[in-house]
Amino acid sequence: MDSVVVTGGASGIGAAVARLAAQQGLRPIVWDLAAVADGSIVDVRDPAAVAAAFAAAGPVRYLVNNAGPASGGPALPFVDGLASTAGSVELVTSAWLATGPPDGSAVVNVASVAGNLVGTDSPWYSAGKAAIAGYTRHLATRAAPRVRANAVAPGFIDTPRMAGFADTDLGRSLIARNPMGRAGRPEDVAAAVLFLLSPAAAYINGVLLPVDGGWTVSQ
Repeated sequence: MDSVVVTGGASGIGAAVARLAAQQGLRPIVWDLAAVADGSIVDVRDPAAVAAAFAAAGPVRYLVNNAGPASGGPALPFVDGLASTAGSVELVTSAWLATGPPDGSAVVNVASVAGNLVGTDSPWYSAGKAAIAGYTRHLATRAAPRVRANAVAPGFIDTPRMAGFADTDLGRSLIARNPMGRAGRPEDVAAAVLFLLSPAAAYINGVLLPVDGGWTVSQ
């Protein structure tokens, strides 16, 4: 059974990815800062913790870099925000590549429409998510053909981090302008992630796939 490490897998998008991975016959290995059943507490900003977690995981064919600070969380200095958002993705991915994943492996990084297709109030969040997309393109040209690298760019997804946002004036406005007429669900993003990991996407490499219901193209 092939393994997939899912960072930030305790809730929201990460938890949905882990559930769908298990349903599709993969062995999800969940990392998070929060305690989670059948998972490990791993700080993806800590090189020693990441190396130890990979050593304990055994062979890992797939990686989903989902962990990162919330755009609406505590204000961070710009450099610290970049390090937590994009720097942690590079750290985890480099540590994974150093383990020698087999041919046919894949990584999917969770970016955002923020910074890639629209701007946000948070300078470090927009810059960090754009950096994740750029790093994904770098990987696609350097790690292939052994490892494919792609990214997803969620729009407004109804996760615990966004609890109550749909009931605000801004949330209602975003939903009203979305062609699908609703916020995204974590499962919507998980389905895109698992597709990009799968052999069905064997010739897809280096893409940034928006998962936003068409919101960005309707603006």
